[in-house]
Parts: sequence; structure tokens; C-alpha cells
Amino acid sequence: MSYRVRLPLLWLPFLLCQAAYAQPSLLQGNKSGEQVYKTVCHACHETGVAHAPKVGDRAAWAPLIEEGQHVLTGHAWVGVRAMPARGGTTEITLAEFARAVAYMARGSGGNWKDPDSKLLLQIVNEADKRLVKAIKEQQAMQRELHNLAKTAR
Repeated sequence: MSYRVRLPLLWLPFLLCQAAYAQPSLLQGNKSGEQVYKTVCHACHETGVAHAPKVGDRAAWAPLIEEGQHVLTGHAWVGVRAMPARGGTTEITLAEFARAVAYMARGSGGNWKDPDSKLLLQIVNEADKRLVKAIKEQQAMQRELHNLAKTAR
């Protein structure tokens, strides 16, 4: 084996370790879905404030569950309808938040599991798509406002 082939192979174990180390970072946070629900989500999802679907209301949750776990969780993470991003707190991780959404879905007729790193990556991608769309919409509105200001002068 030539020197050119052996040198990159020396890096392979390092890269594999890095990949293995990076995966669990998505799973950070020790709070269970129930704990997050009780401390963050309960205020709205127990009472139905601002049309939040109440946990246990299968009819209200059915179309949300139908969207899919990664879609609903990703949209909720960045804010959807009257719900603020992260449920209005910065004190929880994405994994903890996703566990809470799964907990509420399970209590409302869904059979969602707590997310693993693969599902969390799907959630991240979905949240990113939603943010990109929202940013483009806001930039279009900003351009419209600038054009209005120009014509008003």
C-alpha cells in the first residue's frame, strides 16, 4: 500500500469516532416528555388556550398526528399558529421538546415513540425548511414596504 493511500486511512478511525460522537449531541437533554409537558406545554395544551389542541382530544389531534412526527414537531419547534417557538421557552433542548410532542400525541391517539437521532435530524430539516419559507415571506414583505416608502416620497 502506498503512502498516499495509508495516510488517509489513518484518519478513518478519527472520523468515525467524530461521527459517533456527533450523533448523540442531537439527543441532549434529560427531561422526559411528561416532565416537559408538565412544566412547559401544560398551560396551553391542558386548557386549549389560543386553540391549542388539548391533550386527549383525539379529534383535534388526529389531523396533526396525520402530518407526521417530524413535520409537526419541526413546525412546532419554530412556532406555528399561535404557538411561540420552543413553546415559549429557551430552557429545553430539541430532543426534550420532541419527547413532549410525542408524549402529547400518544395521549391523544397517536403511537409516536420518543425520537432517536435519525428522527431528530428529520425534525431539524423540517424546521429549517419552515424557517427558510418564513424568511422568504418576510423578505418579500420588506421589499414591498420599501417600495411603498419610495412611492410615498
